[in-house]
Amino acid sequence: MRSVSSRWHQWLFLVICSLIQVKAEVLQPTVEKTLVKDAVSKGAVCLDGSPAAYHYDKGFGDGVNNWVVFLEGGGWCGSVEDCAIRFGNFLGSSNHMNNTRVFSGLLDYNKTNNPDFYNWHRILIKYCDGSSFTGDVESVDKATNQHYRGARIFQTIMEELLAKGMKNAKNAILSGNSAGGLAAMIHCDRFRSLLPSTPRVKCLSDGGYFLLDNDGKRGKVLESTFAAVVNLHNSAKMLPSSCTSRKLDPTLCFFPQNLQQYIKTPLFIINSAYDSYQIQFTVIPSAQRADFKENCMPDFNNCSSDQQKMLRDFGAEFVSALPNSNNPSQRGMFVNSCFIHLQISYSTSWTSPLLMVNNKTVAKAFGDWFFERDLCRETVKLQDLPQICRPPPQPAQGQREDPPKRL
Repeated sequence: MRSVSSRWHQWLFLVICSLIQVKAEVLQPTVEKTLVKDAVSKGAVCLDGSPAAYHYDKGFGDGVNNWVVFLEGGGWCGSVEDCAIRFGNFLGSSNHMNNTRVFSGLLDYNKTNNPDFYNWHRILIKYCDGSSFTGDVESVDKATNQHYRGARIFQTIMEELLAKGMKNAKNAILSGNSAGGLAAMIHCDRFRSLLPSTPRVKCLSDGGYFLLDNDGKRGKVLESTFAAVVNLHNSAKMLPSSCTSRKLDPTLCFFPQNLQQYIKTPLFIINSAYDSYQIQFTVIPSAQRADFKENCMPDFNNCSSDQQKMLRDFGAEFVSALPNSNNPSQRGMFVNSCFIHLQISYSTSWTSPLLMVNNKTVAKAFGDWFFERDLCRETVKLQDLPQICRPPPQPAQGQREDPPKRL
């Protein structure tokens, strides 16, 4: 009984701390939405043809010459029907986006929460194209009015930011989470090329290391999803030619384990070996998902033997697919064993002691790597299943990623 009481008090303490953190984030100043200038004439539009948008908070103090650009995530749409669903929400139309946004995590303006980047120019690019910012189709479907222009959104917003002063940056980061984390890898060298005079340019991908499924027993959900996206959005030409020129199917160049080896710019990967998004929607069979969510997720000790094996197999496969580079200045990593998907979007996870690897928080590990204070690759040995760690609570605010649609 004493042990149960102790655990209860520990969890109550963590929940209270999380609520305090969430309240603190709500009290932070909001950042206004900016619609892309001349978006329609430049083709920088969402799926429904509305102007693309971003939130921009100016840097100050000794951060005035430093820039961090964040690409928002939100899944993908690979069919006319699934893209049409997004017309009615922020993932396909700027008409449905909030006018203001509270920045947190990597974009937090609070020095305590974000000591390395709090006073940089911080930009959050809204995701409304469904293709990880890779689409580039000139024609518009007259029947559906669908626009596939993700690549033009990225390029046009970069041009606006360069004009606002980013061309004079001393330090710059292209970052993103989930589908945006994948986009940060796809556009990493392109971002570097826009800043030829900037001494330090690096990229950060959070929850974007999507695994090419080599298990023939699974449904290969992501492979079919990415194939549909490449086909519908004409994404192939936005992928690194160094990958596609090797006669690989462009779909395979959408997967980070194939893509990352052709990225020349320094890249930092933040991910869980037990990525909750990938496990729930690509590993657990659809017929078992309800049981997995109800019984296994609340307590991994309650997982069936088959579910335990699926989790362990995925974790081992994920780790084996990570970069093997012996040059940590080019490939940094923060890989833990928490059942979580996103780790840089909220201060509750960005600085959480629950997610630490080698006694470093996510924020500390990335900051040390970026400024080359410590270039060690931060990875954790995969725990036995009962020890898969629980992530800290995250705010309800924030726009979560949709699972892959029916592809």
